Amino acid sequence: MQSVEQILLPEWMIPVSEKPSSLENQVFKDQAVVIDNGVITALGSRREILAQFQSDSVVELPEHVLTPGLINAHTHSAMTLLRGYADDLPLMEWLSAHIWPAESKWVNEAFISAGTNLAIAEMLRGGTTCFNDMYFFPDVTARCAEQAGIRATVGMIVIDFPTVWAKDADEYISKGLATRDALRHSSLVNAAFAPHAPYTVSDQPLERIATLADELDCPIHMHVHETAHEVEESTARYGMRPLERLERLGILNRRLCAVHMTQLLPAEIETIAERGVNVLHCPQSNLKLASGMCPVDAMLQAGVNVAIGTDGASSNNDLDMLGEMQQASLLAKGVSDNPSAMSAYQSLYAATMGGAKSLGLENTTGSIEVGKAADLMAVDLSDPSTQPVFNPVSLLVYSASRSQVNHVWVAGKQVLQNRTLTTIDLEETVLEAKGWGLKIADGRAS
Repeated sequence: MQSVEQILLPEWMIPVSEKPSSLENQVFKDQAVVIDNGVITALGSRREILAQFQSDSVVELPEHVLTPGLINAHTHSAMTLLRGYADDLPLMEWLSAHIWPAESKWVNEAFISAGTNLAIAEMLRGGTTCFNDMYFFPDVTARCAEQAGIRATVGMIVIDFPTVWAKDADEYISKGLATRDALRHSSLVNAAFAPHAPYTVSDQPLERIATLADELDCPIHMHVHETAHEVEESTARYGMRPLERLERLGILNRRLCAVHMTQLLPAEIETIAERGVNVLHCPQSNLKLASGMCPVDAMLQAGVNVAIGTDGASSNNDLDMLGEMQQASLLAKGVSDNPSAMSAYQSLYAATMGGAKSLGLENTTGSIEVGKAADLMAVDLSDPSTQPVFNPVSLLVYSASRSQVNHVWVAGKQVLQNRTLTTIDLEETVLEAKGWGLKIADGRAS
């Protein structure tokens, strides 16, 4: 009998290893997952696996559903420290009158570290095993992710105006590439180009990013078509809509991870489908900022890869991917007037494999398959809110809450055990965040 590191025995398993249309047949009962050296090495029935393998760590998971870990495809993790700082405002007023001035005053390495650690604690406790970040000091974010044992893609931020991170586009790109080089041996963290948005990054740096992304086969993570104002401004300034401009600059291709995409014409949906553009859908942030509605149903029907993100905690105001999945499904139905739009299966796929594909990680994570990293989430369905169990996928998307996430593994390491974080001192993390909150509040009042 072969000895292995760990054997998981969930009541239900949803591997998400096929396309959404096939997921209806992908709910398995009384299966077992074998983990060795951080990788899934075998799958099979409970009886078959226990007859072939033995382990000092056999984890019984009665009344639990095991799924791939969730992938938060778009966030600004350190902005947890600005949660609730400026609510109920339009996007541009929120940014220019509140968020950008606060960032100018407060953001430094210590801010990024404290905010990112708080975000990671929140995400792990909600079943997120990978996040795609866009913020200043990506090297600090990467360090926090490594220390906490969570998978991450950190953004090589680029913006036209100077900040505490860099003074101009050349320095942003140079420092970003240095961060990427420093991560080349990391098994958990990599980097993506992260030009902020078409309205904050001019043509020359975008052309350079397009060239570098092509040479390095690197994703480009960017806010695109977030508001009607953005589109109107681009038309007035450049004589074309943002997507047309990005196509002219060589950015509209499979590497682009376009965030929000609430303002789309039917022809633009066809174009992004043809080019292989990934759409990172952030429904709660779009609703809260009244930015518009992403036409998810039309994009899925056109074959666009859709992933789900929370956006930052200052515009959401949480990093709850289970809640985001529910909102994505419900909003898609309301927007399209179609109750079948963004089914529970499609929502789970977007929050796992959709995110993995957008980041170029589909061969590493996003599904429960032999050879992939053991990035997993176990959710307890014994709660009254998730009974009776007719369909675990439906319960996950429409009924379950993140407080029911009991166990999480990243690369085979259990980072959440019975709701307790194993790699983060939660008390110390929250205490540090409270300190920053008091400091920011005092500075605001003075």
